Amino acid sequence: MKQFWVDLRKWDRDLATTAIESGADAIFAEDAERVSELGLITTIAPEGDLIPGEDVFEVDITDKESEKEAIACARLGYVVVSTGDWTVIPLENLVAESDRIIAVVHDAAEAEVALSVLEAGVAGVLLKTTSSSVIMEVAALVKGTAGSLDLAPFTITSVTPAGMGDRVCVDTCSLLRDGEGLLVGNTSSVLFLVHAETLENPYVAPRPFRVNAGAVHAYVMMADGRTSYLSELKAGDRVLVSDSTGRTREVTVGRVKIERRPLLVVGAEAGGVKAGLVLQNAETIRLVREDGMAVSVTSLPAGERVMVTAMTGGRHMGIAVTENISEK
Repeated sequence: MKQFWVDLRKWDRDLATTAIESGADAIFAEDAERVSELGLITTIAPEGDLIPGEDVFEVDITDKESEKEAIACARLGYVVVSTGDWTVIPLENLVAESDRIIAVVHDAAEAEVALSVLEAGVAGVLLKTTSSSVIMEVAALVKGTAGSLDLAPFTITSVTPAGMGDRVCVDTCSLLRDGEGLLVGNTSSVLFLVHAETLENPYVAPRPFRVNAGAVHAYVMMADGRTSYLSELKAGDRVLVSDSTGRTREVTVGRVKIERRPLLVVGAEAGGVKAGLVLQNAETIRLVREDGMAVSVTSLPAGERVMVTAMTGGRHMGIAVTENISEK
C-alpha cells in the first residue's frame, strides 16, 4: 500500500479538506488540532501524531553523504526525501536500500516517476502543492498503484468434503469486478485467488462487494503485504484485491460474516509446491482459472488450472520472515 501524504505546513483549510476527501493517509501541519477539526486522519506535526510506531525524518538529498544519512534514518522510521534536480538516480539508490522512503513531489508527473523507480517504487509521496486539482490527481495515481503480484496456474489435485465449520464472508466497501477476488490460503505462503460474488445465477443475486473467502483459520493478504487470519478481519481493515494477471488494488472491509456451513478442501500443485484451501461447499464459491474466468468449487475437476500466488519464506504475526516454516 503506497502512502499519500500532503504537506500543509502552510495552512490552507480547503486544501486540507480536499486531501482528506481524496483519501490522503497523512497531513503535515504545524497545528494538529486544525486538521482534526476537519476529519480523522494521521497528522504529522510538532504536537500531533506520527505514524503509529514510527518516527518520521526529513533529509535533503544533495550528495552521497546525505544519501547515507537517509538510509540510516530509514532504519528508525519513514524518511521524507527531497532530491532537487537529480531525481531518478538518488531515488533508485535509496529504494534499493530501504522500503521506507517517502519522496517529495509537486505534481502527478513527479509522483509517477517516484512510484515506479526500480519497478517497486518509493513507499509513498509527500505532495507539496497549492492546487486542489493536483491533490485529487496525485491521490488517484497513488491509490491506483497498489502494485502487482506474481500469480501462476496451479493444477487441481483434489476436492473433498470436509464436514461442517465456520466460514467467512468478507463484505468490502467497493464493487469488485469480474475476475477479481481476495488471496486466501491454508498456509501463509501459498494463496488462492478466490473470486468475488459478481456473477449472475438463478438462485442468488450477485453481491459484487462480497468474497466468500474460506474457513476462519485461513490467511488473507492485506493491503500492506502482511497476512491476517480471516477470523481477525474487521470493519475498516484494508485488504488486497487481485485479478488473474496479478494486478492489485486496495479495498476497505465493511463487514465480516462468520457462519456455520458445509465445507470442502481444495488441493492444488505446481512445480512441487502444494496449495490448499478450505472453502464453503456451494455453487457460488469460485476460484479463478488462468484465462481469468471463474470456476465453481462444486464443479472443479482434477486437472483444472487455477490462479495462485506462491511466496518464499514464512510469516510471523503476518509479516514475511526468512526462516524455515512448515505448514500443511
